[in-house]
Amino acid sequence: MRLRKITLREIHLDLIAPFETSFGATHHRRIFLIQADVDGACGWGECTAGEDPFYSYETVETAWHIIRDFLWPVLKGQDFDSASELWELLARVRGHNMAKGGLETAVWDAEARLKNLPLWKLLGGTREEIPCGVSIGIQPDIETLVAKVEKELAAGYQRIKVKIKPGWDVEPVKALRERFPRIRLMADANSAYRLADAPHLKQLDAVYLIMIEQPLGDDDIYSHAQLQKQLDTPICLDESIHDELHARAAIEIGACKIINIKLGRVGGHTSARRIHDLCQSKSVPVWCGGMLESGIGRAQNIAMSTLANFTLPSDVSASRRYWHEDIIEPEVEVTRQGTIRVPTAPGIGYAPRLDRIESLTRRREVLD
Repeated sequence: MRLRKITLREIHLDLIAPFETSFGATHHRRIFLIQADVDGACGWGECTAGEDPFYSYETVETAWHIIRDFLWPVLKGQDFDSASELWELLARVRGHNMAKGGLETAVWDAEARLKNLPLWKLLGGTREEIPCGVSIGIQPDIETLVAKVEKELAAGYQRIKVKIKPGWDVEPVKALRERFPRIRLMADANSAYRLADAPHLKQLDAVYLIMIEQPLGDDDIYSHAQLQKQLDTPICLDESIHDELHARAAIEIGACKIINIKLGRVGGHTSARRIHDLCQSKSVPVWCGGMLESGIGRAQNIAMSTLANFTLPSDVSASRRYWHEDIIEPEVEVTRQGTIRVPTAPGIGYAPRLDRIESLTRRREVLD
């Protein structure tokens, strides 16, 4: 196979409601889409870099630059047998996993279309239906938070994740547990705390969370190991895990008991599968985190979530939770049982709405 051409697009989508984390509130998304022409088959990927360098150092601007000026020159004219080879081909470019992941996942989609296979089957997935959870941002008050959780539970979602930060943590989480004593509940801190906050975070043990996600610094695996020794609540690592080596180090020093795999953060499907396989061999469950993706990125997440060790409900929810109108058809829907039925069409299984994508495009660049 050979990558013949790539098309970079930036589109803008407004969220139905602002989404607030410890980093701040997001009202709209600059979404970076990549089309990959592989021997005449068109694959679609989404670079999950944000508008600001808060969750990651990567942004839409840096990713565009890295793909155009470094990744494309490496792959241009290069023959390969499978998209799985791109991770090693691009290894000379350090970091920039979101840029790599956006391009690599587009090539995976194209390969699946060439082989007339659903992407999830090409990846080795086994699940025809995946369990879904939701992520709920920081709210103005506990009453509003409870109402939002009630709405999501009524929609069937199997797990609730709430964002926390200093000043918005123990009390709202306790209120949810009192109101909903049996739900699967977790908290996500997005690196908002320090190791010195361990006694405060210890209070969350009484709430019986599935996990607390990334409480400490994004690059501080060691301190997470020290914190895990003091908590009964399992720690899940997100921002700290960029590849299989980070995952291995975190597991072996006891920094976490669960790992969140995000396609963009780890650089695409090849790296994600390696982390998945490692965690499976160590009996460490994984799940798929979300990055406010459009339907393109959401479809890629669905495919990844079919792998066997994705045993916890993922942050892969319905299109209509975030967007008034998505850019794929059909839109992603969640059943009343809180699951998504995995599509069986070739590639990502959803059709990009080219007319809508074109109308939303703010800039485009073709590299051939």
